[in-house]
Amino acid sequence: MANSYGKLFRISLFGESHSEAIGVVIDGVPSGVELDMNEIMFEMGRRAPGKNAFSTPRAESDAPEILSGIFKGKTTGTPICAVIRNTNTRSKDYTPEILRPSHADYSGKLRYNGCEDYRGGGHFSGRLTAPVVFAGAIAKQILKKENIDIFAHIKNIGKVYDDCIDIANPDIDALKNLKWETLPFINKDKAKSAEEEILAARSDADSIGGSIEAIVSGVPGGVGSPFFESVESRISSMLFSIPAVKAVEFGIGTEFSELLGSQANDSFVVENDTIKTKTNNNGGINGGITNGMPIVLTATIKPTPSIGREQETVNINTKKNVKLKIQGRHDPCIVQRAVPVVEAALAITVLDLILEAKTYA
Repeated sequence: MANSYGKLFRISLFGESHSEAIGVVIDGVPSGVELDMNEIMFEMGRRAPGKNAFSTPRAESDAPEILSGIFKGKTTGTPICAVIRNTNTRSKDYTPEILRPSHADYSGKLRYNGCEDYRGGGHFSGRLTAPVVFAGAIAKQILKKENIDIFAHIKNIGKVYDDCIDIANPDIDALKNLKWETLPFINKDKAKSAEEEILAARSDADSIGGSIEAIVSGVPGGVGSPFFESVESRISSMLFSIPAVKAVEFGIGTEFSELLGSQANDSFVVENDTIKTKTNNNGGINGGITNGMPIVLTATIKPTPSIGREQETVNINTKKNVKLKIQGRHDPCIVQRAVPVVEAALAITVLDLILEAKTYA
């Protein structure tokens, strides 16, 4: 069950970075959903590598081959299985005895007794987020029919921060158009500065991290459960399955630690006969249950650990300290390619929560 997620809308991942293919089995998709395959391919393209100077030169089409569950353009209600072929691998770049800092080389060896596929990071690789985006693209189309939309922008890359958004009343039109951008910043001048930061890191044989702010609009109040099944717990669980995510915050997140209760609380108001909150510091969730305000969260993305600089590490065979310069093709910044992955992870989780809510409504 370690490679599966979800209760009613459930996905299972398979494959490794350099195996013949990677893929996903999606269970719980309602029958009769007409899917826009062009929209699915657009989402896949947002994540795909090899498109610009900000990503790895490993070029993959990421075109999913659908084996089951879709017939004549509509879902059948049976499991959807899709594979994505790996067509541009260079396994010679990887030496299993030299542990790469901040990768899963050592922990993977301990977990799988040295039997793991180490090439390109194997099953630990960010390559496995491609089938997540495929599943998320399907979930997005189903959520759209429920008037639920998911948007995201880059909050920062390094010390370059995008403009703040009003998380209580976000400008949906501005966020909607960002999916066409290579670097989805609201402020285009900040995007240019971020581009310079990424290229500077690349030229210095280094990498840089950042964060992604995401908003889910249209989720009704009353979805979720307290404690162990809270909306925060379910979303965080899925987001932390993205290899580069190292922190998740809801609403204003860590800013709560600096505030008084009188400053932090979201006051309730009535607008057009609807109960809302004036602010949205809690990110649309109280007691683990949605309150009808937009769900807002931030996911922190670590710098790509594969860098060309010399680093200290260990040869696991000789148990000697050695130096390493990582070879291969790697992203100087993964943040921009992680934006559609974060959106997909949210779509999968929110759809699962919505389907669950309908069972107890």
